[in-house]
Amino acid sequence: MEFRDVVLKRRMVRNFADTPVAPEIIDRILDLARHAPSAGFTQGQSFIVVTQPALKQSIATLCGEDHYVERGFDYFISGAPMLVVPCTSETAYRRRYQEVDKAPADGGEMEWPVPYWHMDIGCAVMILLLAVIDEGLDAGFAGAFDLPALRALLNIPDEVTPVGVIPIGYRAPDKRSPSLKRGRKAEAEYIHREMW
Repeated sequence: MEFRDVVLKRRMVRNFADTPVAPEIIDRILDLARHAPSAGFTQGQSFIVVTQPALKQSIATLCGEDHYVERGFDYFISGAPMLVVPCTSETAYRRRYQEVDKAPADGGEMEWPVPYWHMDIGCAVMILLLAVIDEGLDAGFAGAFDLPALRALLNIPDEVTPVGVIPIGYRAPDKRSPSLKRGRKAEAEYIHREMW
């Protein structure tokens, strides 16, 4: 598939067929996500793959799936063949930037004007979402509202932050988000050339 087609085909899907996803497909998708940019080559991102039905149901509860269903959406989190939980670690970046080749000359801690660990996990997630499309699958995204509970459920270390839940599978007919009625911003609002 051409890259432009992959990008334009990607959308957040909220219903999946119960067709399982072959493990080798998810391995290929995750391998591509590993190639995302990473400040200082810290590689502070990680992914948890979940396929067990009871565990998916518990995660769906933490993501407020019932609220989506009340609004007319399907059980797209618990019903997806697999969930991927992307995670990042601020601590990994802070440790990396204390190493000899990255530490400030004065031996202090680097100032972080932007939390690049968020930027890097965002890049990794986008590569994952595009790889999903390239493999003939679809994906959605849901936020988890109780991060301590999600950490406990999945045995995630305290220094690692889960940033959401990505349901993956083969798309079934689904209700589109009403937010799409807003349309895309005009180019003049989105692109600024030379300066704002």
